[in-house]
Amino acid sequence: MQLFFTPELTPETKNYTFSKEESKHIVRVLRKKEADILTITNGKGAIFSAKITIADQKNCMVTIQSVEFQKPKSYKLHLAVAPTKMNDRYEWFLEKATEIGIDTITPIICDRSERKVIKVERFEKIIQSATKQSLSAYIPTLKPAISFANFIATHQNEQMFIAHCEEDNKQSLKQALQPQKDVTILIGPEGDFSQKEIELALQNNYIPVTLGDTRLRTETAAIVACHSVAFLNEK
Repeated sequence: MQLFFTPELTPETKNYTFSKEESKHIVRVLRKKEADILTITNGKGAIFSAKITIADQKNCMVTIQSVEFQKPKSYKLHLAVAPTKMNDRYEWFLEKATEIGIDTITPIICDRSERKVIKVERFEKIIQSATKQSLSAYIPTLKPAISFANFIATHQNEQMFIAHCEEDNKQSLKQALQPQKDVTILIGPEGDFSQKEIELALQNNYIPVTLGDTRLRTETAAIVACHSVAFLNEK
């Protein structure tokens, strides 16, 4: 099955016309014709079955035949991850985390961050592509980049963890996690969180955790954390 992403659709939508770019892709590249059925999601849990009524490269129109709703996960995962020096490594994290199952991503700018500007449009496209590829009806939310201190000051959740590399009393993330509960995990930059940042997180009820015995790259640590949460919550 091929899944299309159209955030404008609602359960009340009867007809929809794709953009010129998407119409060209559907008709010219995929060679879809009138009466063909497309499967579309709005990224909010709804999956639409739609029949092509006008197969035009500039204005492909469909009529909604039916709508179903994909059951959401029993928990919400929010990863706050420092941007990596090389954009392609962060893009890899976004793609794989979306495939595994994540709800919200916030790029956090830390004391030791080497990159402080992110490519929002590019990142959004990667998330959308991975959502369609994984046949998920829920698209993750990419939040604007924010400083570490501001994130700590404005965000609360049922479970909050900070994964850092300092020698300290830390639990394994897998041991600390509780299933069926919303969770936020902080992942630092290549040079790790500063001591000041770690102390600030602990003062705000974040629990220090380890992701294993070896030191991981930022994007690898984020994927390990994402998979650990998904694995624990498997039924």
